[in-house]
Amino acid sequence: MSLKALQIRDEYRSDRDRLIQDFYIPCLEQATTYDRAVGFFSSSSMAAVAQGLTAFIRSGGRMRLITSPQLSASDVQAIEQGLSQREAVIEAALLRELAVELPQVLQDRLGALAWLLSRGLLEIKLAIPKTLGQQGIYHEKLGIFEDGEGQVVAFTGSANESASALVDNFECLDVYCSWDQRVSQRALQKAQHFQTLWHDQTPQVEVITFPEAVARSLIQRYGPATPPHREPTAASPPGHYEVTQPNFPSVSNGVPVLPGEISLRPYQQQAIANWFKNKGRGTLKMATGSGKTITALAIAAELYQKCQAQNKSLQALLIVCPYRHLVTQWAAESRKFGLQPILAFDRVQTWQRDLQSQLLALMGGRQPFVTVITTNATLRQDSLQSQLSFLPQLVMIIGDEAHNLGAENLANCLPERIKLRLALSATPERHFDQAGSDRIFDYFGPVLEPEFTLKDAIQAGALVQYTYTPILIDLTPEEVERYAELTAAIGRALGIGGRQDNTALERLLFERARLICTAENKLTQLRALMANRLHTDHTLFYCGDGSVEDDTTAESRRQLEAVTELLNYRLGYKVEPYIAETSLGERDDLRYAFEKGHLKGLVAIRCLDEGVDIPAIRTAVILASSSNPRQFIQRRGRILRRSPGKHQAELFDMVVVPPDLGEDYWQIERRVLRGELTRFVEFADLALNAGAARKILYPLQERYDLLDL
Repeated sequence: MSLKALQIRDEYRSDRDRLIQDFYIPCLEQATTYDRAVGFFSSSSMAAVAQGLTAFIRSGGRMRLITSPQLSASDVQAIEQGLSQREAVIEAALLRELAVELPQVLQDRLGALAWLLSRGLLEIKLAIPKTLGQQGIYHEKLGIFEDGEGQVVAFTGSANESASALVDNFECLDVYCSWDQRVSQRALQKAQHFQTLWHDQTPQVEVITFPEAVARSLIQRYGPATPPHREPTAASPPGHYEVTQPNFPSVSNGVPVLPGEISLRPYQQQAIANWFKNKGRGTLKMATGSGKTITALAIAAELYQKCQAQNKSLQALLIVCPYRHLVTQWAAESRKFGLQPILAFDRVQTWQRDLQSQLLALMGGRQPFVTVITTNATLRQDSLQSQLSFLPQLVMIIGDEAHNLGAENLANCLPERIKLRLALSATPERHFDQAGSDRIFDYFGPVLEPEFTLKDAIQAGALVQYTYTPILIDLTPEEVERYAELTAAIGRALGIGGRQDNTALERLLFERARLICTAENKLTQLRALMANRLHTDHTLFYCGDGSVEDDTTAESRRQLEAVTELLNYRLGYKVEPYIAETSLGERDDLRYAFEKGHLKGLVAIRCLDEGVDIPAIRTAVILASSSNPRQFIQRRGRILRRSPGKHQAELFDMVVVPPDLGEDYWQIERRVLRGELTRFVEFADLALNAGAARKILYPLQERYDLLDL
């Protein structure tokens, strides 16, 4: 999708242009994000914001909206005199505005906003002047479209845009495109104004979250059960209106259809053929960034066609993801295939009634297809399990990042009555958990050919090439002492019980891995590295988490805090933490700021390992990793995703050199180090600078007789 492909004028006026058809809809069809500052909150102003949003819903975009509550003189007086809490007064004022009776055209427009809000695709914030006593309101009129290539279209609207007495006002829009050299600076400046406002960094204005009660009221009052797909526009006589059908991609009542603009690669076509050959079961072992999602949805589309040809009806698709952000990513992709997904996660009130009504419509023949996208956590809940029994006979299930589904508590929740099954993962095998791996393949089916490795993905151009630089780290004297104690204990544990099911050994290995992860000299080396790279941006810093299967340790948190402090305050390299506790809304903001270069880098522990798409990453510094091969495969694939203007990536990997503990411990060190060096060597061998990277690792391999790696 590209805004640059559109013919966009500098100005649109209602006397000569159809603003919705000529401007809003074309831009919204191409945009991936839509930022809007609208002035004051009212039912009619919200309806004005919703112009053209059916196109946006079809394209699977996300929207951010800033508005301002209209407070009466008595509202302001109650706040200033302490008679009522400010939040309660604001909430009551917003609810008053929603209680106004509206013409049907405005109600239908608000349905588009409510649908986005209910699916987590719209986030609203309130802008409140800090001088309430003057009864001023935030009254800016600003809109920002942005596409997947980072192109921006900014526009400002006329002051009477949202007059409550009118349905469609006379408007004049001034438009600025980022690729137009005459106004590019102004377009980007307006995008920055919105960003500054959204993050509550604008003087004289405070920005707060939208009240939950008002969001619920908007959804309950106007929210449609299914996404709106026709654009309401005003017409005469009063009280009536027309409905226009925008030029949307062809869809067929929510059934899966392969979009014409998608061209499948040969390995994707072969994987699809082999899934059908294996009677509708199998696991796709494909590298991160190689198009697993597209392949899976293409299978669903072809399956639907094959069923139709045999007078059968594939009627439902269930997609299970490990994380909430993956649900929204799947939703955006699935809408390109004509699907109208129910996003079943988070609060049950936002999706259960919708799912029930669609299943009833399906059973009654009033709807041909139902798509449900959920999380692993929601799959385990009775709220969803109770609905699965009402699914029709022919259903397909897709398990994304399916290695997670091998855990016993999750595997037991997978519906046995669904016979058409597809698993997706770059690393479906579970590390040190053969029983869990067996559960995955027993349910979904075996790994299908062709396996598509990172090497294959790089050679095919699905991922960019990279350089790899190992950075050797020595332990401090205090760390060497503790390391020696743990190594001796590891030797005793190996002698007593071997490696298989040895709890004491696993605990000791974890303790030593944690020591290595948070080695003090890593900060010294990081400072030396980044002191020469302050001009760079789009850098990701991975801190240690002890082990990918375990909770984040206190040491890892301290390392993350120390890295953040070093980069921000000692080097002036602006970064922000990106961790499990970061909310979905904050994550979106951080990714946006990172992609635009407002942030130089992100400091992560674990939550960027799976599924998050930030193609703008150009450099990664790995301060620590677990021994789980899945983690480094996921991380490398994340770093190598393609992005406009990105031709290759850089990877810096901190490697702790084991201290020399003498001949007595050499064999123990060799056995443990083999697994670590396997990762480093694999990183090196696929890099553009393979020879130079191998040269750095060679002394370590030679010292421990690991030249066979």
